[in-house]
Amino acid sequence: MSLNVLYEDNHLIAVNKPAGILSQQDYTGQPSLLDMVKEYVKVRYNKPGNVFIGLVHRLDRPVSGSIVFARTSKAAKRLSEQFREKDTEKIYCAVVGTVGCNTLHDNEVGAWICLEQNVERRGDKSVVVKNKTAASQRCILEYTPAAFTEREALLLVRLITGRKHQIRAQLASMGMPVLGDRHYGASPLQVTEAICLHSFSLKIMHPTTGDYLEFRSPLPRYMSERFNGFEDIDGVLGEYI
Repeated sequence: MSLNVLYEDNHLIAVNKPAGILSQQDYTGQPSLLDMVKEYVKVRYNKPGNVFIGLVHRLDRPVSGSIVFARTSKAAKRLSEQFREKDTEKIYCAVVGTVGCNTLHDNEVGAWICLEQNVERRGDKSVVVKNKTAASQRCILEYTPAAFTEREALLLVRLITGRKHQIRAQLASMGMPVLGDRHYGASPLQVTEAICLHSFSLKIMHPTTGDYLEFRSPLPRYMSERFNGFEDIDGVLGEYI
């Protein structure tokens, strides 16, 4: 699998993650995106021995899109702090089912709607609960519908907090699960190990220069082809950011 590099310098590297690959190796020992980035840097710059690449945030295995890695320990520390302190901006695209959903309307296109809920981890799932509990965490996101078909909608989602499976659980709780997300009640896609959730835009501050950087990844085909009525769906999305 070739690496789709969005940006690189001596301090960091941003890539477009394909769906179906782990951000970091787990107990299965399967290759991960982190492994791929290490190999890319090792070969491209002819580096001997082990290559340092710092994982500063993650995307779920079935999720695609923009992700950034650090190339030095100093950059890793500063970028990790940005993600921890919510000093980054993460905007996702999600294709959701709208059949039987009463929470989305055409006249809301371009209007950001805040969704604030209590979410608990139960086993390998995140579950929205009505009242705050000792085990729950406050989850906040904003979303806006950008395009509609007869049975689906394309949402832009801005994460305010960053909990595990947050977007997937919160949207499912509103009756609009992410397409392909069997974990949260949707039917599977034909694309193996993918769901219609994509990290479209990631904004960070450069760890050494202080400049603001934005990394954008175009929608994968299995998402964009659902909205063929739009000549430039990525351009349409960009208008709302």
